[in-house]
Amino acid sequence: MNQAIRALGWAAIVLWVMVIFFSGTVVYSAMQIGMNFDEESRLTTSNGTRVMSIPFSISNGGLYDIIRLNITTRVADTNQTFLSRSTTLVPSVPKTSTVAETHDISINLDDILDKNLTYMLFTDTNLNIDLLVGLTYAYTIPLRISSNLTMPWGAPFSSLVVGDVTELSSSRATAPLSFENHAFFSLDGTIRMDVVDEHGRLIGSGTTEVSVSPESSYDEAILMELAGDVADVAEVRLYFDMSLFGFGPVVIAVG
Repeated sequence: MNQAIRALGWAAIVLWVMVIFFSGTVVYSAMQIGMNFDEESRLTTSNGTRVMSIPFSISNGGLYDIIRLNITTRVADTNQTFLSRSTTLVPSVPKTSTVAETHDISINLDDILDKNLTYMLFTDTNLNIDLLVGLTYAYTIPLRISSNLTMPWGAPFSSLVVGDVTELSSSRATAPLSFENHAFFSLDGTIRMDVVDEHGRLIGSGTTEVSVSPESSYDEAILMELAGDVADVAEVRLYFDMSLFGFGPVVIAVG
């Protein structure tokens, strides 16, 4: 009996030594994990969706494999209105190896309109990004890291201004329109300008084609055909029909 008890005691000691050794090697190995985001991100647009592709690499210099690496980002505006969620999964990163991947963050322009966030089309702002990185180390130990980031958003119609309506003749008038495209994508399409009286009756209307590249400005006069008296103009209504999106009216009071 004493020998059995003694054997159990030695077994317990060996077990604890193994646990301590394993824990020590896991802690050491976990410190050899590195993530790099050194490469420049790429911006693309497809069917009204803005995609920012972020290349990254994870280096596992430890003694154990990494499995189920998960990178999730949640994008919201400054009022925490949800815009998108993106996830990248890396099945495994073997020990003493490096794996390169790309994480895509996407924002659909239609979502901005559907969620009544049209201010983002006219005002530069920041987007809030919640970042969560999770993985399982040595096939047994889950690790989680979270962080909060911001990403600048450039408005496509920043500093939009409509000038005074000027009558050219009894049937024609013009009004200057200017804005700056701070977005990463080009603006190609048409803008229609309607001018109405205080009762909403149409006084004049005109349409112009625009093609404005990123970080460029637009400053032109829109020619309108008149159906009423310019002196009665109370509102300007703008309708945007771009290749990536369309919306309107944007109402601007006159006077």
